Amino acid sequence: MTDKNTNLPQFPEPYWRSALTFPSFSKLDKDITTDVLIVGGGITGITSAYLLAKQGIKVTLIEAGEILTGTTGHTTAKITAQHGLIYDQLITEHGEEKAKLYYEANADGMKLIKDLVEEHSIECNLTAQDAYVYANTDEYKSKVQNELKAYQKLGIRGDYAESIPFSIPCKAAVIMKDQAQFHPLKYLTVLISKILEAGGTIYERTTAMKIEDGDPPTVQTDTGYTIKSNQVIAASHFPFNDETGLYFARVYVKRSYVLGIKTDQEYPGGMYYSADNPTRSLRYTELENGEKLILVGGEGHKTGQGISTIEHYEALKDFSSQYFDVTDIPYRWSAQDIMSPDNIPFVGPVTSNHQNVQIATGYAKWGMTNGSIAAKILTDHILQRDNRYAELYAPSRLKGLKNMKNIVQLNADVAKHLIKGKLATILKTPEDLGIDEGAIVKVNGDKAGCYRDHDGQLHIVDSTCTHMGCEVAWNSGDRTWDCPCHSSRYSITGEVLNGPAVEPLKKIR
Repeated sequence: MTDKNTNLPQFPEPYWRSALTFPSFSKLDKDITTDVLIVGGGITGITSAYLLAKQGIKVTLIEAGEILTGTTGHTTAKITAQHGLIYDQLITEHGEEKAKLYYEANADGMKLIKDLVEEHSIECNLTAQDAYVYANTDEYKSKVQNELKAYQKLGIRGDYAESIPFSIPCKAAVIMKDQAQFHPLKYLTVLISKILEAGGTIYERTTAMKIEDGDPPTVQTDTGYTIKSNQVIAASHFPFNDETGLYFARVYVKRSYVLGIKTDQEYPGGMYYSADNPTRSLRYTELENGEKLILVGGEGHKTGQGISTIEHYEALKDFSSQYFDVTDIPYRWSAQDIMSPDNIPFVGPVTSNHQNVQIATGYAKWGMTNGSIAAKILTDHILQRDNRYAELYAPSRLKGLKNMKNIVQLNADVAKHLIKGKLATILKTPEDLGIDEGAIVKVNGDKAGCYRDHDGQLHIVDSTCTHMGCEVAWNSGDRTWDCPCHSSRYSITGEVLNGPAVEPLKKIR
């Protein structure tokens, strides 16, 4: 009989970072000049640095924290052009030509990953998998059938099924053949070594604060030093230079959750995504001992809003226990994903008047393929090469009334949470908090964020988000302070974990 430990892990930690040794880099300690500055050490930033360094371009990459700890390090790492029920929606909103172009862009993103894995013989558990979107209600059965029709219109190879190889209810499924999965950090660690071999430079614990216009532009960092660069790529998930294009007002941010579970049951292969709400995602990865770890994801919601976040982990645990004989849950983690109002990422010059400053954001949970093709779009722009996807992804594209309506709705939600946070009545004091409890409390008559750690020590910070002044909320699942307005996230001691904020919360105690 297998011993079972189905308790949730005490702390969130992605599987991808376990049992790996990562390169470390120093903090920027001087003013420097470079050809291209890349801000952000995830899949887009690293792939862009690799592609440029390979062409002999002098590249500098900076990361606010430690490299490979951001969104890329918290992915489920599906390499697929199947992004839920997206193609029927894209045809309706953008027409068949752009919908097909989006598919081809992500297919090319997948091919880029596969080509680099083959070129450098990267051992990263890359395996071919079929990708399923399934429905378990009549409402979503018809939507899955419409998605299959969209595949047929666009020439996408797809199959239809009325079941999936689990006891999970399924009334319909559309299958995109020959997709893939991998270990993202094993892949990117090798690309980092190739960047360094080609003369690229990387700095960690160096935050880009703002860009000063000039010829060339100058980026100010939190270390007090500057970087002059002919070209700047903001691949920091949320653009750190969002005041230029007001992207904080044009996107919204969602969190989702993942459990890594073990079971004695045989996993049948394939990657699965439920069309119904709440969404559920399934794939497996192979542990170092050959055992399979099943990744169970879902429970998306706007950052800083909704129920206590630990309840999302509990919901995934309940789902896992219902359909798998779970023997252990060694990992849990969450991810932060940026959504654009028209379901296509923003990749390219931040505005039409800033051709030497580019952004890449809005991957909507599908960052492996979108992030890879984004790197190709960005680097082709710098190398003055045509890219057939540049216009589709261009940040300057949003001009239609439908998109403006979505943006207005997003900002009405921001205003609601700004006012709600300011008017909320606070009754708790720091002394009211138990071990491992966080809350907004009163300190000397003012609001503050307070957390009591496992040693009983209090950590108190100003609860006003440094981005635009909203009140942060306590995230019990990840032990962070999250902003419900524009989704900045901070550690218990106030350090920025996710933008758009670049300044930490002020420490009170």
